[in-house]
Amino acid sequence: MEHLRIALQKSGRLHEDSIRLLKDCGIDMNLSQRLKSSALNFPLEIFFLRDDDIPQYLEENIIDLGIVGENLILEKERKLKIKEKLGFGRCRLSIAVPKNSDYQTIEDLSEKCIATSYPNILKKFLDKQQIQADIHTISGAVEIAPGIGLSDAICDLVSSGGTLFINGLREIETILKSEALLVASQNIKFPRKSLAERLYFRIQAVKRARNNKYVMLNVSNKYLENILNFLSGEKSPTVLPLADPNWTAVHAVIEEKNLWNSIERLKAYGAQDLLVLPIKKMIP
Repeated sequence: MEHLRIALQKSGRLHEDSIRLLKDCGIDMNLSQRLKSSALNFPLEIFFLRDDDIPQYLEENIIDLGIVGENLILEKERKLKIKEKLGFGRCRLSIAVPKNSDYQTIEDLSEKCIATSYPNILKKFLDKQQIQADIHTISGAVEIAPGIGLSDAICDLVSSGGTLFINGLREIETILKSEALLVASQNIKFPRKSLAERLYFRIQAVKRARNNKYVMLNVSNKYLENILNFLSGEKSPTVLPLADPNWTAVHAVIEEKNLWNSIERLKAYGAQDLLVLPIKKMIP
């Protein structure tokens, strides 16, 4: 039987969230195997690779799918299909300088040295800004480069900014915002292509669930029209009569990003006894 092949980071910032995503898609796997595992209830083989290797394995059709940071796809410049932005592993690629330096803008780094693990992205950015700088390519521990006199600045991934702070650095420019992507080889063949479509469907259902909340509320009938008018921008809410004929229950799905603003508006329009529930799966 043919198996779909997917690569995940064997360690690092995307590893745990990638595993969680597959589990939320109903896929059970044996995680005791460190380099390769087979799903127990879906025709899927999971490869655990260095993140730098995943784009190459995809382009050479050794694997069918991979979960990898957007920053890496742009840096490696591989011919791949981006299937989904996954909403985790968010970070930014930023230029940072010693906090006590006089550098305030990217223009101040003209003719200076910038250390980075992302020379292609950095060069394109500098060319666009018409800035000439020396790019010093290193792998790992980029943040220590200014402190040991290797560079005047760095270009590196930033999540919380804690690593920059510890190393006495401050950001002066963000050149890229990144998150985890589901990426596909351009040459997935049948029947693995059909299996990939099944997995896409599950991932999209999980994403929709994560991005929405199920809201239940009670409202006096004299305010019901206000509530329904407000919720008209959402998918059609469910309206249910209560034991008290003067009151109605309303159920609706609300986007997570709008949740608190929506709750405040609903309360102002007369909603009571609001209950907000997570959605496990959301199938269109």
